[in-house]
Amino acid sequence: MEKTVNNIKPKLIIITGPTAAGKTALSLELAKRLDGEIISADSMQVYKRMDIGTAKIMKEEMQGIRHHLIDILEPSMDFNVSLFKKLSKEAAEDIYSRGKMPIVVGGTGFYIQALLYDISFEPEEDDGYKDELQKLSLTEGGPEKLYNMLKEVDPESAEIIHINNVKRVIRALDFYHKNGSKISAHNALEKSKDSPYDFRYFVLTDNREVLYKRIDERVDKMIAAGLFEEVRSLLEEGLTENNISMQGIGYKEVIDYLRGRSTADECIYNIKINTRHFAKRQLTWFRHEKEVIYIDKSLYKNEEEILEYMLNTIE
Repeated sequence: MEKTVNNIKPKLIIITGPTAAGKTALSLELAKRLDGEIISADSMQVYKRMDIGTAKIMKEEMQGIRHHLIDILEPSMDFNVSLFKKLSKEAAEDIYSRGKMPIVVGGTGFYIQALLYDISFEPEEDDGYKDELQKLSLTEGGPEKLYNMLKEVDPESAEIIHINNVKRVIRALDFYHKNGSKISAHNALEKSKDSPYDFRYFVLTDNREVLYKRIDERVDKMIAAGLFEEVRSLLEEGLTENNISMQGIGYKEVIDYLRGRSTADECIYNIKINTRHFAKRQLTWFRHEKEVIYIDKSLYKNEEEILEYMLNTIE
């Protein structure tokens, strides 16, 4: 990371918010104005060939702005917060070295928190418990059983982790199993540390009905763009629902459809409703964060007005 000089910390901009809030368009304009580059804080856009279901920004849409942590892993590989922290710090150092501004963009709040407060992740010995939980998650009603286990030992984490986010539920249960303490308490302690960055943490939000309408429209566009075909192709590569990459919203519902566990209409409905629930969880997470700057898009005439507000806040 760029060194703190004379107590002046390196600057970092964060643009986050729920799914379909309009983060991408604003981040591109801000990057142009600030001579910035974008670091993706998305747990799914790191994967190659997973473009439609992740609403990934494509090269021709980047408007010449360099993006980091997009299309860097095979879908068979695991991506986690520890790896994100390592790679995002390396990307920030690279951006600083060229005299540019890093702009972190994405909706994975846990990842952003890890980078922003330099949260430490101690290496853990593998005693097989995580594998047991993973096996349980694949049984009928497994995700619900895991979630109920989490509510018992760490209700604070259960409040901000969605029942379908099996990866994070398992991580929280495994942390409790290994340490005898809640991961929510660990994260709160780490979060209380002073950030090594001079940051501006923008959270975009909008009228809920507008947000839900945009989510529904986005899902319809994904289906029209070939989401079913994308998932079918990934399965033909040998990926299964056991792969972390295939447990993301959009992918797991389509797998259910392709396996005959739901109709096409039920699949599309489930993607929409699960994305709405995810957006609500994202907002719950950001409400627990400190030093965030909320931008309710419904209070502004247009995006240019939002951009001017952000630029004034940054300056």
